Amino acid sequence: MTMPTYHITIANKIKAYRNENNLSLKEFGKLLGASAQAVCKWEQNTCYPDIIFLPHLAKILECKIDDFFDMPFPNLTNSRKWIYFFKNIH
Repeated sequence: MTMPTYHITIANKIKAYRNENNLSLKEFGKLLGASAQAVCKWEQNTCYPDIIFLPHLAKILECKIDDFFDMPFPNLTNSRKWIYFFKNIH
């Protein structure tokens, strides 16, 4: 079985939102209760936000959590997409 290709796009979304809204790293971090250093690392793809931040991030960025993962899903329901995603990530 060929492994699907996917990209985690959260860094681009955070940086674009911050720039469009003229927010500093510190100001954006304050929206989430995270440090400016954490936001900087997220934007640089050095690390990713803890899963606990994803629902709040999606609300701030006005997107769905699925939008953070640019992954070709077969025709699956939302819950099945996550099962598929976690089974195929390595």
